[in-house]
Amino acid sequence: MSHFTMPIRGEKISVNVQIRERLLHKKTEFQTIEIIDTEVFGRLLLLDGHIQLTEFDERAYHELLVHVPLLSVDSPRRALVIGGGDGGVIRELCRHSSLESIDMVEIDAGVVEASREFLPSVSNGAFDDPRVHLHIADAFQFIKDVTEPYDLIVADSTDVYEGEEGNLSEMLFTREFYQDVRRCLSPGGFVVTQADNLVFCPYSLEAILAEFGAVFSETGWYQGIVPSFGGYSGFAWASNGPKLAPTLDSKGLDLAYLNDVTYAFAFRPLRFS
Repeated sequence: MSHFTMPIRGEKISVNVQIRERLLHKKTEFQTIEIIDTEVFGRLLLLDGHIQLTEFDERAYHELLVHVPLLSVDSPRRALVIGGGDGGVIRELCRHSSLESIDMVEIDAGVVEASREFLPSVSNGAFDDPRVHLHIADAFQFIKDVTEPYDLIVADSTDVYEGEEGNLSEMLFTREFYQDVRRCLSPGGFVVTQADNLVFCPYSLEAILAEFGAVFSETGWYQGIVPSFGGYSGFAWASNGPKLAPTLDSKGLDLAYLNDVTYAFAFRPLRFS
């Protein structure tokens, strides 16, 4: 079997994984999509050579991204997903019966097609849920045209990697974009985004919180363990007033990663010295 060197959120650290099979290598108008079957992580999705998820630990990432903010909203009705073409975010959103409408804006239809074919367990049928409305479009323009507020806006976009220009997500990490997001957020709602690895790339979180703080009245961060992302994966949130719930009320959801212990850990400061 061959081995694959997998960058962990950039070029500062990487791991070698043993490959069973290369399932897909496809170039679209926007990026190169790869799906590889590995011994340790199962199938993994890469965009332009950067890992986006693995079957092994994607539930940790998606549960953190969705449920930490959404369980802090009283009876949420509407949600928006920016990116997330693999379907993991909408799968988690569909667990919430109070949600009446879930809009998903993905710029690259190729990611959706590849994920539905080679990673069906990630979406687990969520694309066929009647509440889910898939828009193959530019989120930067889509959000300018929104007229009805959302209770949760999830930015499940790729990182803006060091030394790479023309990244698809560059427009989604700007103050102008967050100002549009603020306008689209309900009074009790939250916006959340992944914020890279907190240990090796802490500046990513710092930059996002700086932009959030210039637009929103409340901001914060939390963390979780996602091995394929190098361990400590960060998340940033913002709102027009509400704060995240201090304890977990899972409301009977069938969660794999989140529990009382991992929820409490999510808000503990990191110290390595």
